Amino acid sequence: MSDKADKFRLDKWLWQARFVKSRSLAAALVTGGHVRVNSNRAAKPSHAVQPGDVLTFPQGDRIRVVKILSPATRRGPATEAQTLYDDMSPPPQKAEIPQGARIEGNSRPTKRDRRKLDLYRGGMGEDPLE
Repeated sequence: MSDKADKFRLDKWLWQARFVKSRSLAAALVTGGHVRVNSNRAAKPSHAVQPGDVLTFPQGDRIRVVKILSPATRRGPATEAQTLYDDMSPPPQKAEIPQGARIEGNSRPTKRDRRKLDLYRGGMGEDPLE
């Protein structure tokens, strides 16, 4: 009986540990075949997990590897959710900025820039090529 009490649903734990925004998103992640429990693909959202299991799943643009430390009793604040697991995934790498890329702004002038150009050219509505 105690063995059954130590296990809990995978989709519910992912939601309570704040890896996904809703439980239905957690279920879709599992049924899509994207979650592995101890290197084995989980097929159903009701897959039983317990403390000590290692989960591997994608989150955003990185792969998360977490070890379950304890079951969740509720979906609480983020600080409480972080005590439920040990993050074993490597830290995200910083994206490199390619040479010649602009750091601030884009190539289009703003409305303020256009007004300054119009004043510089001698007024509004005049074509500088005439």
